[in-house]
Parts: sequence; structure tokens; C-alpha cells
Amino acid sequence: MQFGIFSVGDVTTDPTTGRTPTEAERIKAMVAIAQKAEEVGLDVFAMGEHHNRPFVPSSPTTMLGYIAGRTDNILLSTSTTLITTNDPVKIAEDFAMLQHLADGRVDLMLGRGNTGPVYPWFGKDIRDGIPLAIENYALLHRLWREDVVNWEGKFRTPLQSFTSTPRPLDDVPPFVWHGSIRSPEIAEQAAYYGDGFFANHIFWPTDHFKRLIDLYRRRYEHYGHGSADQAIVGLGGQVFLRKNSQDAVREFRPYFDNAPVYGHGPSLEDFTEQTPLTVGSPEQVIEKTLTFREHFGDYQRQLFLVDHAGLPLKTVLEQLDLLGEEVIPVLRKEFAARRPAHVPDAPTHAALVAAETAKEVTV
Repeated sequence: MQFGIFSVGDVTTDPTTGRTPTEAERIKAMVAIAQKAEEVGLDVFAMGEHHNRPFVPSSPTTMLGYIAGRTDNILLSTSTTLITTNDPVKIAEDFAMLQHLADGRVDLMLGRGNTGPVYPWFGKDIRDGIPLAIENYALLHRLWREDVVNWEGKFRTPLQSFTSTPRPLDDVPPFVWHGSIRSPEIAEQAAYYGDGFFANHIFWPTDHFKRLIDLYRRRYEHYGHGSADQAIVGLGGQVFLRKNSQDAVREFRPYFDNAPVYGHGPSLEDFTEQTPLTVGSPEQVIEKTLTFREHFGDYQRQLFLVDHAGLPLKTVLEQLDLLGEEVIPVLRKEFAARRPAHVPDAPTHAALVAAETAKEVTV
């Protein structure tokens, strides 16, 4: 089981002080957060991709490459790489380059994003969102696995005798998660390729995501990749911790009430009841996170959002200390004890290389 954090990279005014960080401060804060995540023993740091304010991470591989040079062990990922508006050739080459720089500590999550105007900004039509995701990934999948690609599709110019460079590290592409909050077509896509499916269920109720994950698991088995309970599932979550729940609620409430994504909407109490958001003590975070397995089955990756809505860097680093010292060790132990032996671990580069070597020996 992998545990980590993801950042959306918003630049938001702190509602308790009225101060807004500069873009440079926010970018460097994300680097500090990734380094702290490694220090406290987390497995994964992931970041989103946005091309609009109030967000700054428009070039995830640039930042992850920088972080790779300042960390040793943590796996670097994205919580969205826009498969619809990025050129698959550029994705193939950027992430292969990042693989080499990070010695394989790389995977990525593909998604369509949540900002409609990004489509025309990059010369695409939002009505083609699903077909773009399907066609672009079919090409990306080939670019990483075939040395020479001839290809023709609907949404980009054809390729003739094209070789993506550099080639993936050890000839093993980065593991791909397909992220979705609403689209069964994306769950089907993940199942077809035997890739991971990530349900970032921080905003919608559990029942909605249970249907998507159940579909993915059934179709994963249908395509012959393993039994339904062996499918590779990741989940999002959101926490704010203090030693006792009263302090957590009191401190987080102004940030929740004014957050760009859900501020001035549902109450904090309603949101924590209906979504994975947990605002409270370490014990409460542990208790709620363990219920995810009851809803979704055994899964491989749990990422938490901890650094948005204007929270100052000092507070976020304190959150990571609590996660690393009091929450994650207990969750590791509990999830490990409950997971059946036939359910696989989360993929890593080393594991994927070993699996490819085993195939070659068998052949």
C-alpha cells in the first residue's frame, strides 16, 4: 500500500491573515512540501496540471524533475496530466526523460482536467474530450512500447517512422493511472489496458465512486488481467489534523469556508459527512480512512490533499509531521493485516522491470 499527498498548486489568500503568497513562494512551497513528505516517510508526491489562475503547476515534469534532484526515495507522480490537450508525443518524451532523471521513481495519472476553457486554449474542442482521451492514450501507449511508430488518427497529424526519445528507462514505461470523477469510459479504458484507476473522490459522495470502481474491477477481469479484486485502484482523500478534533475544526473552518473550490457552499459538517474529508484528530483520520476499504475493496494507493485553500506552509508541514508520525504507520499496519495475499502491491519501476524480465525468461 502506498501513501502520499497530492497538490493542486492553488495560489489562495489566507483568510485568517489576508496575505496572498506570490507565485514564486507557492512554487517553492510545493517543493518544500515534497521534501517534507519524503522526510516523514510518505511514498508518493503528486501534483496537478493547470493552465489557469489561481493555480501555478502548468509544467509538472519541470517541477518533478527539480524535486527528483532534491529527494532520494519518494515516488513522483501527477494527480492530473492532461491527456486531452497535451500532445501524446510530448507526454511520452517528457515522462521518459523524467524517468531517467529520477532513476525510475516516476508514474503518472492521466485525466481530462476540470477547466473547460483549457480545450480552446490548446486548439481542442471540449466536446471531443472522451474521444481525445481514448485516441491520445492509444498513441502514447504505443510510443512507449514500439521503437518505430507509424500512426494516423483523427486529432493530430500522422506519424511516419517516428521514434520517441529518450526511450523509457530499462525499456519499461512509467505506470499509468487513469483518473476520473465521473466517466465510465475512462474506467473502461483503464481496465482495457490493465492500468490503474484512480478515483479522486474528494468532492462527490462515496456511492458514486463505488459504481465507477466496481465497473473498472469487472472490466479488468473481463480483459484477462486478473481477478476483479486484483485490479489496481487508487483513492484521493483530504485531511486536516490537530491533536484534538476541536482544534482541527476551529482552525480549518475559515479555510474551508473560503476555499476556491467549495467555499460558500456546503457546511464543513455536511461535507465531512458526505465526502472523504476528515477534519479532526489522527485517530479520526485513521478510522475514516480504514472505512474506504469497506466501500471500495482492497486498493493500492491512498493520496491526501493537505496544502490548499490558503493554508500557510508552516501549517502544511505540521500536517505532514502528524501524518508521518501518527497516521501512516497505523494505516500501513492495518491495511497490510487486512489485505489478502493474492492482492498485488502498488506498481513500482523495479517491480515492473522484474515482471518484464520474468516474461522474457518464460518465453
